[in-house]
Amino acid sequence: MTWTELVSASAEDAYRVTDGLMSLVSDRDLDWKPQTGTNWMTTGQLLMHLTNACGFCCQGFVTGDWGMPEGKDAAEMPEDEMLPPAEKLPRVASVAEARRLLAADREIMRRMLAEAGEERLENERSAPPWEPGMERRLGEHLLDMVMHLNQHKGQLFYYLKLQGKNVNTMHLWRG
Repeated sequence: MTWTELVSASAEDAYRVTDGLMSLVSDRDLDWKPQTGTNWMTTGQLLMHLTNACGFCCQGFVTGDWGMPEGKDAAEMPEDEMLPPAEKLPRVASVAEARRLLAADREIMRRMLAEAGEERLENERSAPPWEPGMERRLGEHLLDMVMHLNQHKGQLFYYLKLQGKNVNTMHLWRG
């Protein structure tokens, strides 16, 4: 199996299931978050995060453009700017917006995978701006971004369970 096949198949499954889970969210639940613990995203913030957890990051790895403000270097940014606390994160206005943004992110991922090509995926090495010492192959980074989407997909699944929605393991894997 090639990097292109592995990343593409993994991403398609992740996006399909994530969209299915998003369809179970109600607009009235966008402000919900777990009541115990600290630094939880609201459901609306989690939906927003899901919409740029993969494709946007793949674009950063493939093009080198991370959308950083002019003159800002990620390695020099304070940690609370690089990874702000949950209350500072943006949120979606509706589930429909989240699903539209997720579809757009999916298209970015597809485009970036095609743009990178198999040779770059296998041989090009780089490090993410948040961890300059973590140099890996481009294919590994893109697969990591799919795993990032999957991690937050799982978070959404548990948010739905905690909200009392009738979800089970099949929702987590089949959508």
